[in-house]
Amino acid sequence: MAATARLAARARPLSRPNPGIAALLVKDGRVLSRGWTQTGGRPHAEAQALEGIEPEEAKGATLYVTLEPCAHQSARGPACTDLVIAARPARIVIGQFDPDPRTAGFGVKRIRKAGITTDVLDDEASRASIAGYLARAEHGRPYVTLKLAMSLDGCIALADGSSQWITGESARAHVHAQRARNDAILVGGGTWRADRPRLDVRLPGLEDRSPARVLLSRGVAPDGVRVINRPEQISNLDGVQYLYVEGGAVAGASFLALDQVDEIHLYRAPVVIGNGKRGLSEIGLTELSAAHGRWQLTQRRQLGSDEFTAYLRQR
Repeated sequence: MAATARLAARARPLSRPNPGIAALLVKDGRVLSRGWTQTGGRPHAEAQALEGIEPEEAKGATLYVTLEPCAHQSARGPACTDLVIAARPARIVIGQFDPDPRTAGFGVKRIRKAGITTDVLDDEASRASIAGYLARAEHGRPYVTLKLAMSLDGCIALADGSSQWITGESARAHVHAQRARNDAILVGGGTWRADRPRLDVRLPGLEDRSPARVLLSRGVAPDGVRVINRPEQISNLDGVQYLYVEGGAVAGASFLALDQVDEIHLYRAPVVIGNGKRGLSEIGLTELSAAHGRWQLTQRRQLGSDEFTAYLRQR
């Protein structure tokens, strides 16, 4: 299941508006086929995996899939529950139940009724692989990643606002790779006015993965950029499951103050600025005890001379 969840990363974010799902068909310790949700949401992962084999091969195999197979009919393609039942694997292992009311539990019931052994794991890796889809279902908003690039003493710019560049090339390339994994990227009005950032992906071969651009401001929307006035309005960003918040200090703080940040990506450069612009403004914290236990370190790596760390919100 961990390998299946890892494979699901290939679907993100091009599977929108559908979640990025993956499937592995395994028999006698050998992977027969694999699939992940394709661009635009179809074909689904199960359809991809089952299409790549001869009809008889699935019998006696185990199908691993990160999300419960869809059970509803669609003009865009068959229900994956029907495809699984027709393929007759001996067993299906599912990472998560689907919260979509059109499927929620019905897919599992139908597959079990057909005589196929069905296990649902509530698998953490599978849940992480569809975090954007689940954030929409559970919180009514996208999954929000806040990116911060700062000095050792917590500054994002000199006192005069100069900020290019605090981090090095490796860290900046890593940021562009993260942009490519998100549906939309957001900055605040101050950052937009000061820097006019391009907010695109400038990695060779991934230029077409640039996310939609969103501005948190009360001003008029620039060409090609959507404006929202308040952080709560990210719920209205249609088709956005993953939102990457890049700055600045006020915008980032506003999402933290509302507890709308699910993940923090921190890039720390080995420089000391002193009297500079701080990475975050006021987030409404009144007691130090309330700050503890909220964030769990999940990743640490060296990017040239800079350090990258990722933290997940513990809810």
